[in-house]
Amino acid sequence: MKKPLVLSLVIAFLCGCAVGPNYKRPKVDTPPAYRGLTPEEAARADAKSFAEEKWSAVFQDDKLKELIKTALQQNYDVRIAATRILEAQARLGISRADQFPTIAAGAGSTNQRTAQQKFLPAIETSTHRVALALDWDLDFWGRFRRATEAARANLVATEWARREVITELVANLAGAYFRLRALDLQLEISRRTLASRQDSLRLIRLLAQGGATSMLDVRQAEQLVFTAASEVPSLEQQIEQQENFISILLGNNPGPVPRGRELTEQERPAAVPAGLPSSLLERRADVRQIEAQLIAANAQIGVARAAYFPDIVLTGTSGYQSSALTSLFTGPAGLWNFGASLTQPIFTAGRLRSNVRLAQAQQQEALLFYQRTIQGAFRDVSDALIAYRKTQEFRAQQQSLVDSAKDATRLSQMRYKGGAASYLEVLTNDTNYFSAQLGLVQAQLDELLAFVQLYRSLGGGWEQ
Repeated sequence: MKKPLVLSLVIAFLCGCAVGPNYKRPKVDTPPAYRGLTPEEAARADAKSFAEEKWSAVFQDDKLKELIKTALQQNYDVRIAATRILEAQARLGISRADQFPTIAAGAGSTNQRTAQQKFLPAIETSTHRVALALDWDLDFWGRFRRATEAARANLVATEWARREVITELVANLAGAYFRLRALDLQLEISRRTLASRQDSLRLIRLLAQGGATSMLDVRQAEQLVFTAASEVPSLEQQIEQQENFISILLGNNPGPVPRGRELTEQERPAAVPAGLPSSLLERRADVRQIEAQLIAANAQIGVARAAYFPDIVLTGTSGYQSSALTSLFTGPAGLWNFGASLTQPIFTAGRLRSNVRLAQAQQQEALLFYQRTIQGAFRDVSDALIAYRKTQEFRAQQQSLVDSAKDATRLSQMRYKGGAASYLEVLTNDTNYFSAQLGLVQAQLDELLAFVQLYRSLGGGWEQ
């Protein structure tokens, strides 16, 4: 009679419903094309995105590739993110275990002797017991299943969080490396300019000693030397500090960083395919992480609602008990008991209702975070597209400025040597040329940084 009862309860548990809403991806207002694309680029936009390329194919500098590989293995943020995945896996295992019965085994042996009384002899008794105990909280309303769903979604969110850390690490390391190469180039220009100006100063001093020019020209030539000389220690300081920053990204103590290609040798395409805006929701690690958190918050509503319904618990014990070990496992020594309990909340002073409202509010908060993250992702891509195109245009104009300033410096020196101009004209044009050279390096760096930011904003960098 009891076996059909147990079987019916198990079937009811397996067929039980899971209260609470099932997750459906919210509708998102996706733009038809990214703002920042030229009409020609928007017209030929397809589903393929530049972010689908692995970072090893995007960055061509072999030394940079080695640095990224080292960072992915040693960087502490990546290792912390990987450890959090292990934590989330353990939490999922704990939540999933609540769906199943708990079975425990026990054994005991007791020997007891009572003291002799006035009219009673001493009595010695023995009891030996071996038993299995079962305790099963039936998940008829899906409370544990919803909790497991939430834990599984949190595990997915943690995995996407790790990928977001990798994306940021690749972008930050590439940007830091390009900044280091830009500082190297600026230092090279400053030292070359300083050497050239020192030669000119020696020549001006010789001319002044011979009476061919005035001390004013000497002082102006000294200004050029001092200006270039002041740049050298400042750049050397920035280079060492940048190397320290890169070393920390690598998971190393501060130290020197190996170099590869020059800044001007770093390859980058003139235009990159951005892909369809709808595909951004699948590629951006931060968007996927927030969506997984939204799924978890949605499942928690079911956990809160399940508390309204009765809690059904099955308990049972089966084993053997005997006063003698030799007869412990004989038929008459067998014992068992089975029970079921049902607990229905009646009065909780609004606690259950408030828990449901709390879960619903947290789900709405997660939904708003999700929608805001998507809008931010579209803005990141648009900003990066505009920046990449405009930095290319600015770099081209800066190159023209350098060419013009270089020629102006050459002509002013010829005029000064021919006596047609003062040294002030040489000073002005040389200063402009030096500033234009440093400005060109900054423009080249900005173009590379915009390129890195575009790759990151499109969701690239986390694929190995």
